[in-house]
Amino acid sequence: MEENINLPFEQLALECSIVDSSNPKESIEKIIALSKDYPSEYLILIYNYFFEHSDNYEILMFLLQKIDKYKDKSSRAVLIDSLIMKDKLASRLSDIDAITRIRVNITKALANTKDSQAVYPLLYCLNSKEENYKVKLSCADALGKIGDKYAVLPLMNIVEDESESSVYVKESAVSALGMLGDEKAVDSLVSILESKKGFADKFTFLKERALEALNKLNFKGDRVFNALVKSLKDESPQIRINAIEVLMNSDDDRAVDLIKNMLQDNNREVVQNAVIALYNLLGDDILNEIVFSENYTDVAKSEALKLQDDLRNDECEEAQDSNEE
Repeated sequence: MEENINLPFEQLALECSIVDSSNPKESIEKIIALSKDYPSEYLILIYNYFFEHSDNYEILMFLLQKIDKYKDKSSRAVLIDSLIMKDKLASRLSDIDAITRIRVNITKALANTKDSQAVYPLLYCLNSKEENYKVKLSCADALGKIGDKYAVLPLMNIVEDESESSVYVKESAVSALGMLGDEKAVDSLVSILESKKGFADKFTFLKERALEALNKLNFKGDRVFNALVKSLKDESPQIRINAIEVLMNSDDDRAVDLIKNMLQDNNREVVQNAVIALYNLLGDDILNEIVFSENYTDVAKSEALKLQDDLRNDECEEAQDSNEE
């Protein structure tokens, strides 16, 4: 789109009370009414201009929704400038929390564009030690959604950075690596699973995210396998459950025996997930084996019977739907 179109930006901004608006609801109604006079290719340029000049939180959030809807490349510079140069927003808004919310929503809008040109500014904010942690979380998520592999190494650096005090930021970086699906990230993810830190260190949730990310990657090697074995013994039931799921999808011949061992777990939900994983790998035969063999606990038998009942009910419903058709 040609950006240097001769539009009466200042006059429109004055008519819509974009600056010093005492009635944001009325201003928004006037902005909406502009669609009667201008086609979409002009409207987005008007929205961009208004976004750069408005000093009202409600108006800015409304304009951001419109900009996000269009996903036009002409908005890229406007969004990036407001994300990086937060002082410009601060010169128009005094509420720090409002500025943070706007910048978080800017990262979401940038993610929705899938524009690789947004990767560097998102990384810039993510790597800033002074940056608000909410903005950093949203930047990591945006990088994963954009899907540009250039972000892999910087995200790995954040995961491995001992000076990064926020576990939540690391969690977001790990999740982004899972979305990016690059095998280079495997070693960084495994390092998290090998850590001796646990729930008391707020590390449990990070391990959960690491397992979720590994589940999306095509990994091989004894180091990964050994980390999964260790995860099956973790104090957190959710980590054990996640490790079962990763093993189920690993195509490793050793996975079945390891998952069978989890049928002895003292947590019913872990046992339930082990039964489901074994069924997905081996089919109906393993359910019969669990039910009729003396080698399995009553909890495992109960979960196997429950799964068999659920499967039969599903088959009956499918048959009934087929007959009705």
